[in-house]
Amino acid sequence: MTKEIIANGGAKVYRANGTNVFSCISDRIPARLVLYFLSWSGFLVSFMMRNDINFALVAMVRSPKSSNSSTESIEIEDGDKFDWSSGVTSIILGSFYWCYVLSQVVGGVATQYFGTKNVFGWSQFATAACSLCIPFASSIHYGALIALRLIQGFASGLTWPAMYAIVVYWIPPIERSRFMSSFQGFSIGIGLTYPLCGFIISHWGWRAVFYTTGTIGMLWCVMWYFLAFDTPQTHPRITSTELEYIELNIDSEIKEGRGMNVPWKDIFKSLPAWSIGITTFGRIWVHYTFIMGGPIYMNYILKFTIEENGLLSGMPFLCSYVSSVIFCWIADYIMTKQWISLTNIRKIFTAMSQVIPGVLCLFIGFLNLDTIPVLVIWFLAVTLITASYAGAMASIVDIAPNLAGPVLAFCQTIHMTASFLSPVVAGVLVKDNTSLDQWQSVFGLTAVISISTYIMFQIYGTSDIQAWNYPKAKPTDEEASKMLPPVSTPTGTTGTDNDD
Repeated sequence: MTKEIIANGGAKVYRANGTNVFSCISDRIPARLVLYFLSWSGFLVSFMMRNDINFALVAMVRSPKSSNSSTESIEIEDGDKFDWSSGVTSIILGSFYWCYVLSQVVGGVATQYFGTKNVFGWSQFATAACSLCIPFASSIHYGALIALRLIQGFASGLTWPAMYAIVVYWIPPIERSRFMSSFQGFSIGIGLTYPLCGFIISHWGWRAVFYTTGTIGMLWCVMWYFLAFDTPQTHPRITSTELEYIELNIDSEIKEGRGMNVPWKDIFKSLPAWSIGITTFGRIWVHYTFIMGGPIYMNYILKFTIEENGLLSGMPFLCSYVSSVIFCWIADYIMTKQWISLTNIRKIFTAMSQVIPGVLCLFIGFLNLDTIPVLVIWFLAVTLITASYAGAMASIVDIAPNLAGPVLAFCQTIHMTASFLSPVVAGVLVKDNTSLDQWQSVFGLTAVISISTYIMFQIYGTSDIQAWNYPKAKPTDEEASKMLPPVSTPTGTTGTDNDD
């Protein structure tokens, strides 16, 4: 088999000549579809490694009823369990998000210079390596476990800005809403993690949970290494037809924008960027109310067993992936038909992801419904949250396609603070897990935050590309000559013309 080199915009594209089975199959699978799968599976694996400890801690820590220790954080290994206080377990769960929030900007900047393949791939590798080390670190001291969770949080924080940045080079605007549904692979990750952890723990113990998720993460990194490429021009197996389609539908300014300096000052002054960060803060608050508080509410208020709890806690997130694909497809279809402006499309789907779930939270907390109606409303609320990926989250690429990574980093730094504030506030409001009145306070506050933060996006949200998105244009020869200082001539005149 031979290879031909095709010059494309200064980049060398290597294409295989031949008619073997592999090349025939690869020609039939668009490179954009492969990228979709890598994005989907990447976030799935990332969230498995992030959330496995939420369920594993139940098996790692001795029940307070069987513990004779005081409330102090004294570590006593009892078989394969530890005597950690509720304060320690809360720190273990929350420590992931301390560095997760801080690494958002780092991820945006790093991607501008090193590309998505390096940043996303190495961050996943670091997270998987930490997962494999968690059983050993836990046996040493809970401080070692917290240290690993801090590293995992920092590494995972790099993934979102990295994946957003690659979208603008690969995905034409008319397909972006649909591609954004690949980010909902995290819903599948959450939905699979709880029942999978329950099965593994019941058969092989909690240590096997981390060995399993860590191994899956490492295998995914191998796949990413061989299949992921930062731009279509550097992809060795992309067909000429697909490459031409992408180049015809991607603006030249976007192609020239890679590696440009990030205008952080302009981003910080941008009301559209702030509107995305603030409104998605409300969405994340709702989401983590269900992720963190959901299993506790189902256990103490709805009285489900641990097996039922694991299944019902995960099922809404499995369903939410399907809903995200549907929402994003509908958004792209409306955009194609040009029934309404893209800005209004983003606002409608953002309202669906926040206003309606906010109202449904009030229903869950205050209507004193039977178990089945509560579960139906619960599933509906979690499902509607995913409409944001056809709304505010897609606006990040709309307003700054050249700077999607840095803008996402800015927005994530704002809205991911809700990921640790939401469970902390819930812990303050709920002193007795069996008190419905205290849970009503949680759902009531969640509704207020979810609905009120949407107002910012309704006012300042837009799909218009911002002026600071573009690289500063180089001056023409004529403009450059005008910028030169006057030149003195031997006769004392100025200028460049002589009347000899």
